[in-house]
Amino acid sequence: MERSSNLSTFNELGLSQDIIRAVVNMGFEETTPIQEQTIPVALAGKDLIGQAQTGTGKTAAYGIPLIEKINKSAGTIQGLVLAPTRELAIQVAEELNKIGQFRGIHTLPIYGGQDIVRQIKALQKRPHIVVATPGRLMDHMRRRTVRLQDVSMLILDEADEMLNMGFVEDIETILQEVPEERQTLLFSATMPLPIQVLARKFMTDPQVIAVKSKEVTVANIEQIYFEVNEQQKFDVFCRLLDVHAPEAAIVFGRTKKRVDEMTEALNKRGYSAEGIHGDLTQAKRDSVLRQFREGTIEILVATDVAARGLDISGVTHVYNFDIPQDPESYVHRIGRTGRAGKTGMAVTFVVPREMGHLRMIERQTKRTIIRQRVPSMNDVLAGQQRLAVEKIVQVIQEGSFGLYRELAEELLNEHDSVALVSAALKLLTKEPDATPVRLTESAPMRSRRSPEGNFPRSGSRNTSSGFARERSSYQGKPNKDRRPR
Repeated sequence: MERSSNLSTFNELGLSQDIIRAVVNMGFEETTPIQEQTIPVALAGKDLIGQAQTGTGKTAAYGIPLIEKINKSAGTIQGLVLAPTRELAIQVAEELNKIGQFRGIHTLPIYGGQDIVRQIKALQKRPHIVVATPGRLMDHMRRRTVRLQDVSMLILDEADEMLNMGFVEDIETILQEVPEERQTLLFSATMPLPIQVLARKFMTDPQVIAVKSKEVTVANIEQIYFEVNEQQKFDVFCRLLDVHAPEAAIVFGRTKKRVDEMTEALNKRGYSAEGIHGDLTQAKRDSVLRQFREGTIEILVATDVAARGLDISGVTHVYNFDIPQDPESYVHRIGRTGRAGKTGMAVTFVVPREMGHLRMIERQTKRTIIRQRVPSMNDVLAGQQRLAVEKIVQVIQEGSFGLYRELAEELLNEHDSVALVSAALKLLTKEPDATPVRLTESAPMRSRRSPEGNFPRSGSRNTSSGFARERSSYQGKPNKDRRPR
């Protein structure tokens, strides 16, 4: 993202040379708005509330002052970061270890889904900072395998998500166990009443730092939508994939079932796709994310909860197969693309009954989402032909065709050159698939955000397509015993 000229460099914040060296190695040059405002306040030892989305640099905003204040020789846990998901806990720990690498500060992530015995052994090595999901941290507290009596700085990351996922009681229990004489930093994309109550109860005169919405909606993302009927969604989506030819795309579905069905259908159509949601094992999630980062798969299909905290560079397109439940989720989703100064595209599919919800998202984000017509089969074919031409031109520019020159000369002696190139383009062009596929219909929009899963279903099978066509209804609060850790 292009930054304004009045932003600080890290050298101007009075940081130690070890920290400066680390952030330079990480590729940081200037501070982001949330970093510029947060770091001096946190270094001064004050409690603060930061309102910022993923993608604004908030991990470094609290991570830099946290690591600056750690006493390396103490050999106890002095910093505690609470995160809503395993993925976010892992990624925060990775970034904190990078920031603290030259100071010798070690950060340990602990989360559900990983062998707890392995975590106990890692805790015995005395990390300076722990990044934890609330549920797994509570497990360690009950087992007395983690000691929090020396915690001097506590950070709640994505606090609104932790509350939405039912962690409020766990958070309060944890906050009561850490010393009262501590510094508390709370970061949240939104500030609902429960967050305000939590802040009043456990924080001391916190300073509020908010990044304005215009700074977090990322101006270099092209935002468009298509109004389609539910049964047309998947076919239109595939047409767009053929026209856009994304290098790396994330498509969001509302439920686990939706993600599984989309992943299967995309692979049957010949696309390289994998899905992530709350039912996958941690090993499977790690494997899928690694493949996506390495470019082995081109399309990542995800639920909102599973994708929370993902920080994957190089995403060119985000597709909202199901419209997000609220504006905050919309901003969170599309912020996966258009990063590091690059452009991106965010595409949203809207069924007629959801148009009012789309307008609400536009009002809240203060951005107009442009309507586009559904591409025709001719548009798809033209897009595929264009890609075929680009592939041929790329090979010519790379000069990697020497082994084929002699064969090409033989063919040119027997056939017209235009006919040969036309035949090559035909072979390289993926013909549009007109076979209709119907996925499970999504739940009607509700005013309250729903957790992934917990959608009772009834209905009949559509034997021609192999997919269930079922209507589902929102059932309210998640079962707390089944919440992710």
